[in-house]
Amino acid sequence: MPTLNDIRSTFLSYFEKQGHEVVPSSPLVPRNDPTLMFANSGMVQFKNLFTGVEHRDYTRATTAQKCVRAGGKHNDLDNVGYTARHHTFFEMLGNFSFGDYFKSQAIPYAWELVTKELDIPKDRLLVTVYHTDDEAVELWKKTGVPEDRILRIDTMDNFWMMGSTGPCGPCSEIFFDHGDKYWGGPPGTPEEDGDRFVEIWNLVFMQFEQFEDGTRRELDAQSIDTGMGIERVAALLQGTNDNYATDLIRALIEASADATSTDPDGPGKTHHRVIADHLRSTSFLIADGVMPSNDGRGYVLRRIMRRAMRHAHLLGAQDPLMHRLVPSLVRQMGAAYPELHRAQALIEETLKLEETRFKQTLDRGLKLLDDELTGLPEGTKLPGESAFKLYDTYGFPLDLTQDALRERGREVDTAGFDSAMAEQKAKARAAWSGSGESADLAIWFDIAEAHGATDFLGYDTETAEGQMLALVRDGETVEALEAGEEGWIVLNQTPFYGEAGGQVGDTGWLRRLDDEDDIAEVSDTQRMGGGKVFAHRVKITSGRFTKGEAVALEVDHRRRATIRANHSATHLLHEALRRALGDHVAQRGSLNAPDRLRFDFSHAKALTGEERAQVEREVNAYIRQNSPVVTRIMTPDDAREIGAQALFGEKYGDEVRVVSMGSQHGSGKGTDGATYSIELCGGTHVAHTGEIGTFVLTSETASSAGVRRIEALTGEAAMAELRSRDAALGEIETLLKAHGPDAVARVASLLDERRSLGNEVAQLRRDLAMAGGPGQGGGEAREVNGVTFHGQVLGGVSGKDLPPLIDEHKARLGSGAVLLIADTGGKVAVAAGVTEDLTAKVSAVDLVKAAVAAMGGKGGGGRPDMAQGGAKDATQAEDAIKAAEAVLAG
Repeated sequence: MPTLNDIRSTFLSYFEKQGHEVVPSSPLVPRNDPTLMFANSGMVQFKNLFTGVEHRDYTRATTAQKCVRAGGKHNDLDNVGYTARHHTFFEMLGNFSFGDYFKSQAIPYAWELVTKELDIPKDRLLVTVYHTDDEAVELWKKTGVPEDRILRIDTMDNFWMMGSTGPCGPCSEIFFDHGDKYWGGPPGTPEEDGDRFVEIWNLVFMQFEQFEDGTRRELDAQSIDTGMGIERVAALLQGTNDNYATDLIRALIEASADATSTDPDGPGKTHHRVIADHLRSTSFLIADGVMPSNDGRGYVLRRIMRRAMRHAHLLGAQDPLMHRLVPSLVRQMGAAYPELHRAQALIEETLKLEETRFKQTLDRGLKLLDDELTGLPEGTKLPGESAFKLYDTYGFPLDLTQDALRERGREVDTAGFDSAMAEQKAKARAAWSGSGESADLAIWFDIAEAHGATDFLGYDTETAEGQMLALVRDGETVEALEAGEEGWIVLNQTPFYGEAGGQVGDTGWLRRLDDEDDIAEVSDTQRMGGGKVFAHRVKITSGRFTKGEAVALEVDHRRRATIRANHSATHLLHEALRRALGDHVAQRGSLNAPDRLRFDFSHAKALTGEERAQVEREVNAYIRQNSPVVTRIMTPDDAREIGAQALFGEKYGDEVRVVSMGSQHGSGKGTDGATYSIELCGGTHVAHTGEIGTFVLTSETASSAGVRRIEALTGEAAMAELRSRDAALGEIETLLKAHGPDAVARVASLLDERRSLGNEVAQLRRDLAMAGGPGQGGGEAREVNGVTFHGQVLGGVSGKDLPPLIDEHKARLGSGAVLLIADTGGKVAVAAGVTEDLTAKVSAVDLVKAAVAAMGGKGGGGRPDMAQGGAKDATQAEDAIKAAEAVLAG
């Protein structure tokens, strides 16, 4: 009996032999279809190939695509666990032709694979075709299918369309007859919804292009898109009509039963089926970067997780269960999907965290539900206000309440729930409008309320597609932005990082999917509306961008790479500073820009040369280690418990991203006890520390009282800095005619010599000034109001030479006052001195202020016996001396 893994391998191997490229499954978060919440078929990743927007080096492909249907138009969540074939997660096998082969090859491929490779009995199969597709009928007959087993269907069930316009074409489906022990009829009959005849494979013949007026033309490049549900094929090959009885899902059910010590087929059968299905969808979503949240994809993930956790509760599980089942899933599917291995720790931690938190509120929520049902007549719906209270207070999504009530034969008044939700939004808006926020921010509140949070895809991709939800110009929403205009664009999803936590916003480009020549340049990305909305600052360089359209998004990869490197280096720098200076070091601000990093930290004094060298050495040592950078989701308390450093000024919610890097044991696989750096951080980072390249500390200065600031470079910028330093050193060595240590000794000797010569020159200037030599104006002492006064304008001396000259003049005078003015050819220095015996009668400060004012300056100060000041106009020096004399004259 073939296992599900065998079937997947057989399918892919068969088409590989037929010249198809085996393409890995795309992530569950669509990068090229903004209209989808999750990938729900195999063709999603090839959409642009079918439309001709993109071309690759192959024209045939085959995949095993992971799919999720749990939100939006494709939502099977309510039925999962209660039926034989509904899933939130499933695998779709497919083969694709992009303008290569068409029906004449696709149909024989399908029949050969089903009847020969998979050995499904021909007499248990029948096929459907679109009622006008005579070509497909003839090809099936030629392949060997009896005419009475070819059914013509005249509904759109057998005609596929990508949208109201665009590529479309007829379908042909293969059905398996499970036998008359099951109720149901063939497709196209009133009993077609029964369980007897089950569709296993759909072949789409992408044959036409449809236009707005309803007309069609044949495509120049006709293509093939097929989808085979692996779970359904596994069921029939394993002799069952129930997908949950297949080997892979059964193994997960038994793991759930073992963990709860319950019968997998007993009263808790439905609970085990829900857990097994939801384990797959939640684990794969987390592996693909989706994290539980209250908006968008994260909200759908949380709904799935909490639904599974409630069923675990109903099985009697007292402790978190889901995370304990992840190893079973990895054993079953890890070989085909290696991302499960890579993300296993993250999946387990996220599930455990979510279930621990949810279990704390589950009992209270269910008690509230019981209380609300008490006294309600049989058949009466649960009031919408009660359902909203469960949602608002205990985090129960509406569908979780509906699921709990389903087992009791009850429903919810959904209209009342919607009314309570609308009332709460109105109250929130009223509270916000009175909070003092600036009026121009109201527009972002409106956008956030209308469209919800932007899904950020940028942790694992820098390209994607998004739908333009809102355009803003000059503080108002607009329908379009034209070439040459600037404004803001909000999308449903984006790989662009919005500025936060010291990391600057991304830049890059938007291109309209309908016309690649229509380009908008993104100069910044900011978070608006309370951080929920990512707004892209754009200038339309060509074309027209209209609300509702889809665009291709591309982050400036090189710029993002340098920002990532600088951000990760900041984490290593923080830890290196703590180890070099002490645990008092804490971050007080940062900047992670493309050209540099800046890090402010608490420390009372400047770093010594050795401390700077130690920090730089340590950061580079962990860069060379090239250890993986690991991200996990935790509660803030759990994060702090393992030693994670929180960022200064950041606000944290119930869950945080914890970024770890560096192994103190040198293995690159450090546990929490051996990990070098552990910080709470929502930014983007390198995958391995080696991607940082090199770290060079360029400056260390005071930022404010008790806070120091380091600026540094990484990567190519760091290498450029080192090359610049090396070139400068080379020139110095050439000038000195000395190298290395000899050059250092030579510079020290030159500095000593310069200081000695400087002292000699200063003394000669003072001697010249005292002697009244050439260039020294005035100099004769005279009597003013009984005080001997010496006023003189000096040349060739600096301001710092004046105080010792004042002292020498005072010593010569014995008793008196001195005013010296030094003209340095741009600045004028003034100094005054009064001997100790006269300070009660006259102050040197008054003399300086009078002299400075006479030369057009202001101020001056000091002590009664010595004061200094400065001015700009030396031509008024004689007036300044006379002003000082006037002060003495009283």
